[in-house]
Amino acid sequence: MKRAAAIAFVVLASAACAAAEEPAASADPPRESAAQSATAAPTSERAKPAPSPTGPPPFTSKVSRVSRDRLPYSWRPGCPVHYRDLRLVTLSYWGFDGKPHTGELVVRETVTDDIETVFKKLYDRRWPIRQMKLVDAYKADDYDSIDADNTSAFNCRRATGSSNWSNHAYGEAIDVNPLENPYVTASGGTAHRNAKKFTKRPMKGKGVINPGDRVVKTFAQVGWEWGGYWSGAKDYQHFSKGGG
Repeated sequence: MKRAAAIAFVVLASAACAAAEEPAASADPPRESAAQSATAAPTSERAKPAPSPTGPPPFTSKVSRVSRDRLPYSWRPGCPVHYRDLRLVTLSYWGFDGKPHTGELVVRETVTDDIETVFKKLYDRRWPIRQMKLVDAYKADDYDSIDADNTSAFNCRRATGSSNWSNHAYGEAIDVNPLENPYVTASGGTAHRNAKKFTKRPMKGKGVINPGDRVVKTFAQVGWEWGGYWSGAKDYQHFSKGGG
């Protein structure tokens, strides 16, 4: 009997020790790391990308045939170039108001590439032009077109002070900002009163052309010469293919 009691005591003691050695279960669930929490947390609002700035519209140009009715005053039978050999160039230019505009020039078909090349470069540099209309808007009156500071090209007329055809009559010349860049006689005079303050060179001013400036160089790159380099009288507005 004593032996049985002793065995029972040993069994109970062993069971108690085994229970004591078993680790206790944690009452709290495992914690997430800070990185896990940040990853798991939902995003309430995403940052919106900043709007990209809008630039000026790109330069555009279009070459098309010109109809007879677009040239009611500037072309007539007997002109050195037939109107069928002329082209209407519709292109972008920067105005004196600092905004892009669309203008029109009529030139000979053979020089349309030159015109597009030059005026794209002037547009990209934002070089200002007052306005650009066909000279027919002034009934082909060269004086009135110049007085309005109109940039124009073809006009079937004689050269100033000559019985010969002007390069304008061939569609191979253009007058740019004629108020700021007047025709000046050898004595320093000009026929346009509103242009008298622009008779000297070099000079600063919006739309003014000076010797060796970007406008002169841009035209020279396509083989057009500037009237400001003439000896005697100076024609600061005038550019022509091959000169004259």
